[in-house]
Amino acid sequence: MWNHTPWRGRFLPHPLPPEERLRSYASWCNAVEGNTTFYATPARSAVESWARQTDPGFRFVVKLPKEITHERRLSGADEELRAFLEAIEPLGPRVHALWVQLPGSFGPGDLGGLAAFLHRLPRSRRYAVEVRHRAFFVDARAERLLARVLAGVDAEWIPFDTTVLFQSPPTSDAERDAWTKKPRVPRRSLALTARPIVRYLGRDSVESTVEGWLPWIETVIGWLREGRSPTVFIHTPDNADALTLARRFHDDVRTRLPELEPLPEPVPAEPPTLF
Repeated sequence: MWNHTPWRGRFLPHPLPPEERLRSYASWCNAVEGNTTFYATPARSAVESWARQTDPGFRFVVKLPKEITHERRLSGADEELRAFLEAIEPLGPRVHALWVQLPGSFGPGDLGGLAAFLHRLPRSRRYAVEVRHRAFFVDARAERLLARVLAGVDAEWIPFDTTVLFQSPPTSDAERDAWTKKPRVPRRSLALTARPIVRYLGRDSVESTVEGWLPWIETVIGWLREGRSPTVFIHTPDNADALTLARRFHDDVRTRLPELEPLPEPVPAEPPTLF
């Protein structure tokens, strides 16, 4: 999501042609959630443009189309999967992981289908799975079984931490909307691979968001000291300040680990003036 309307003219220059929007975002953050691919497989020409706008070290966590994960539920979608993999090929090493986000109805009884699907995937890619069924977070046996399925193919388990959002009633339209749509599950902070991925959702309040991510600061520092390479995505219900919050999270980690590479310097939203 590099084309969020509230960022235009505030953080990102506006107007910008489509072939420059991701380049501008990439001056703020070195990773992005490829959420638009959930709704449709992108044209190869669009993906080639994404590759031109980013350095080889930029990280895309690209979501599989919902036709594969939600409509077909990982079964009988070989042609759709093949078309998707061919479409994102121009990204090359920028594809940090393919993101398999599963619906809330996908529970422990579906793990056989998940295992079969993951074993059919090309080993040349990395994979990360996000589950939303509560049993995987509160039932020890279900948690162990899922972890075993993922470990068998070196796939990561993506936690979507919404605990701060649900700590107290919503206070804005964006928070009320998030309450109706986001999963309400316990925080999970165990990494399965060398490349853990975290999705954190705070509140519209900057103070509440920062306070809520403090456990993740400790977790990420621990992962880095273990030699892992984590990727953390910071969200709020309206995402209006997500870019500055993401950089603040990175700075908070870097304060404790000065050897961590800094983020790039953002491209100014407005051209410099003489007066």
